[in-house]
Amino acid sequence: MIQIRPRENKSNLLSAVTPVIAVILTMFFGGILFSFLGKNPFEAIKLIFWDPLMSETFADYARPQILVKAAPLILIALGLAVGFRANIWNIGAEGQFIMGALFSGAIGLAFYPSEHWFIFPLMITGGIIGGVLWAIIPGILKSRFNTNEILVSLMLVYIAEQALASASIGLLRNPEGSGFPGSRNLNQYPSASNPEIISGSGIHWGVVFAFLAVWFFHYLLKNHKFGFHIRLFGDAPRAAQFAGLKTEYIVLLCFSISGALAGVAGMFELTGPAGAITIDFNVGYGFTAIIVAFLGRLNPIGILLAGLLMALTYVGGEISQFMLGIPAAAIQVFQGMLLFFLLSIDVIVKYQISFSKTKAISNKS
Repeated sequence: MIQIRPRENKSNLLSAVTPVIAVILTMFFGGILFSFLGKNPFEAIKLIFWDPLMSETFADYARPQILVKAAPLILIALGLAVGFRANIWNIGAEGQFIMGALFSGAIGLAFYPSEHWFIFPLMITGGIIGGVLWAIIPGILKSRFNTNEILVSLMLVYIAEQALASASIGLLRNPEGSGFPGSRNLNQYPSASNPEIISGSGIHWGVVFAFLAVWFFHYLLKNHKFGFHIRLFGDAPRAAQFAGLKTEYIVLLCFSISGALAGVAGMFELTGPAGAITIDFNVGYGFTAIIVAFLGRLNPIGILLAGLLMALTYVGGEISQFMLGIPAAAIQVFQGMLLFFLLSIDVIVKYQISFSKTKAISNKS
């Protein structure tokens, strides 16, 4: 029989270095995975973690791309972290990311080909509204009917994907696209595009927004009473109720925040790197952000570093696919190892696991 009990004396040092240990274990076992695929494990790890930053061959391309890919991961992970701290499990950020892109894209395309300064701010608002509306569904069901928010938010991802496909071949399809699915290219529409602020840097308004959001939520969760309420609700929900906190309010607020950040991340991705609504617009940022949130210990500064690290694996993974022919699925497994090892080490650090023998009891007539 396996018994799991919370440790009385937890090591704060070990808890702090858990993400570093998880990264090292991921590199080690990832190397074994690559060797089974017939690839040089040292070369693969070097291409993923070192060359995008230090190699003269790849750095000029890779460094800006790291910022581009990190921005949506950081934004989504920040929103998820607020809910996770309160033990509210929004697993459907991918769907909220999609709906934010659809709402903002519909607004931008509705004004095409007009040129007005207010179009881009309206699209930001549309992205936030789209994400919030999609996130509030599991929030309402959770607060009113105590449904499982994990299942509801996850199932809504598949509905959002169908809505994305429908919009790509229907309502938002480019009328000048010769019947091919997909919307107009917003990068060719200045009032609805999100180009680099500094050419060649990878910094667009989504990156700026992500860094500002890190600072804002760091202050909010650490110094504002909102952060205390979230921690109290997550650690001691009954004490939170005695303190006068309303469960419905906290649940809806956490879902709204995570939906808003996921939706605006979808908006910045649409108007920047993606450029258009397509059937395969979503690339899994909503799910990968879960890894980023936990790798960053649900702390905004940690999420910033974890987002940059995960973006590095994205860019390095693309380089390794090109240079060594490593399958994309292997890179996804490699990224998934991060969460696996992080959660596994957390269990060992926080809980004491013991094994005991149990004797079968037989009833004699």
